[in-house]
Amino acid sequence: MIYQINIRKVILFAIVLCMAFFCVSSAHAQSHKKFKVIAFYTGRSDLAHISFVHEANRWFPKMAEKYNFTYDSTNNWANMNPEFLAKYQLVIFLDTRTDNPEQRAAFEQYMKKGGAWMGFHFSAFALTPSDFPQNWDWYHNEFLGSGQYVSNTWHPTSAILRVEDANHPVIKGLPTIFKTNPNEWYRWEHDLRKNPDIDILLAVDSTSFPLGTGPKQHEIWHSGYYPVAWTNKNYRMVYFNIGHNDMDYDGGTNKELSQTFENADVDKLIINSLLWLGRGK
Repeated sequence: MIYQINIRKVILFAIVLCMAFFCVSSAHAQSHKKFKVIAFYTGRSDLAHISFVHEANRWFPKMAEKYNFTYDSTNNWANMNPEFLAKYQLVIFLDTRTDNPEQRAAFEQYMKKGGAWMGFHFSAFALTPSDFPQNWDWYHNEFLGSGQYVSNTWHPTSAILRVEDANHPVIKGLPTIFKTNPNEWYRWEHDLRKNPDIDILLAVDSTSFPLGTGPKQHEIWHSGYYPVAWTNKNYRMVYFNIGHNDMDYDGGTNKELSQTFENADVDKLIINSLLWLGRGK
């Protein structure tokens, strides 16, 4: 009788062990399930933005092979419709944003239904009057929280960035401060520190100042608080104010003088964000 009871216990224990192993294996497989990424871009006007788009469309496919996701890109913004977006777990804006009302509505619904988004540099730009006026309140005021563009540094220069939220998954493995490659840095209409929905991940460290070389004095920053990366707690999103390569405008050759992704810390930041957004929170 005792022998039979022990056999039953062994069998029961084996069943429980197998079930636990199956659950862990399923969770592991789910966390590493291949996700699909679509990047939208315009690729016009500013050669620095075009340079970044080309660089990104070389870099992301390499990361896709390494980290188990698929990467597609398109400059056809008509693809921003519910049927097309439903195929992808993560949408990236490499340079601009759409101006079409139907496409804007499709993107807003995609995000409100749990879609994920990553944006770079010029994708947050809006200035009235300009070729990119602030006429999309949900995107610029609610979603990004930044409002309109106010000013920028010039020439593109490296900056020392400081981690503002060390506990966020996007920041995992990054040093407290690190240096970027050259970039044009933006200042915004709204103070994101006052928005309870915004979690600032990175900001310009004071050791960066003076930031910019001019020649105009207002293009050189000597003080202030400048967020560089943030997320909105109500959405699955991350915005980075990077994505403007340095170009030889002054020399007239328009030669590319720097790249964005030739930086181990920035690369890790983007990869962390890809995996966090693509695999779900």
